[in-house]
Amino acid sequence: MSPQPTDSSGKAITNDGTATPRKRFGAGRRTGAALSLVALVGIAGVGLQYADAAQAHRPKKDTVQKSLDELVRAGVAPGALVSVRDSTGRVTNYTAGVNDPRTRAKVPTDGYVRMASNTKMYTAVTVLQLVDEGKVKLDEPVETYLPGLVRGEGFDGHTITVRHLLSMTSGLPEYDLPDVSVWGKRYYEPRDMLDSAFSKPAHAPAPGGQVQYRNANYIVAGLLVQKVTGRPISEVITNKILKPVGLHETYWPEVGDKTVRRPHAKGYLPDPETMKWVDTTQVDPSIAWAAGQMISTPSDLNKFLVALQTGKLISPATLAEMRDSKVFLPGGDAFPDLVWHYGLGTTGYDLSCGGRAWGHGGDIDGYSSRTAITADGRAVTVVVTAATSPVPDGIFQVLDAFDAALCAGR
Repeated sequence: MSPQPTDSSGKAITNDGTATPRKRFGAGRRTGAALSLVALVGIAGVGLQYADAAQAHRPKKDTVQKSLDELVRAGVAPGALVSVRDSTGRVTNYTAGVNDPRTRAKVPTDGYVRMASNTKMYTAVTVLQLVDEGKVKLDEPVETYLPGLVRGEGFDGHTITVRHLLSMTSGLPEYDLPDVSVWGKRYYEPRDMLDSAFSKPAHAPAPGGQVQYRNANYIVAGLLVQKVTGRPISEVITNKILKPVGLHETYWPEVGDKTVRRPHAKGYLPDPETMKWVDTTQVDPSIAWAAGQMISTPSDLNKFLVALQTGKLISPATLAEMRDSKVFLPGGDAFPDLVWHYGLGTTGYDLSCGGRAWGHGGDIDGYSSRTAITADGRAVTVVVTAATSPVPDGIFQVLDAFDAALCAGR
């Protein structure tokens, strides 16, 4: 399916028509990798300009569209969505595949998706806004803000700082994640996740070491925001991020809400016996909370990245702190060549065309997404409608498509 022209809601337009030769994007050793290999949850109006599709030059096959089509053709997921916002503000939305394997309905252009761990960027920004306001200090112990909360075998809130939480270097253990057939039907309170996590020993002998990706860090960070502000984190994110920069298509689901606003891309898992796609769109996302509960559209995720990079949400000095990163190996020892960089709630991706893009990613049963912005302001969000794939190297195919979209036009 080609990039779609402007519709009545003013979305999605034309492509830039450029194909760039590229190398593998952090692929390293690919054999045997599942789409959920680097799952980042494990359960992931800023001056827009719209080009006129009738006037735009259209190549036979846009490089971004081609990579999306290849993802679906390979069986990585039933459908895929991409939104690209170039440095001038021009937006192009792409789709491939189907929204329903049975009816063959099309994937909605720029449809709503569960953004999963991309939520961590928003949680981190609310903390960093409190830093800018002088209400929180990054190197202050968590104990100062949440006395008595963080206690367990080998870890203590007196030695773990706010920076350790946001950078995933606290050493906190992770909470248990049951099958989606269990967690998707149940409502969880933040304390439920921490009770599970804190029943286990620390993952590191002391905080401040290597990046160890644990959702529990962001459950604590969410509670910190609520304690300091005296308001629910959903309200804080809405009032301090979503409303000020016009992110009208991003929201925090209400308590008990299992639905996704329409038009939405449906999410799927492969049945382990038949390998047919099973719809997992409607779930209660509360088990992810401040680590991964939110819903958005690809283009709204890009708008957030632009607002963040251009100083509309935090100060330039605080953004520099946010991007001060350590090496992160999402594939662990099995994939040592897959190297990313983790800051304070943001991931740095080194591109095949040079430079580093900053964003995040998110995986929840039904959706896998990657989002980032380059130094020159090109923002890209890629979503596939399955977080687990029958294709062995599915995650690397998604990363290749992500890299291609970020590098197109260079």
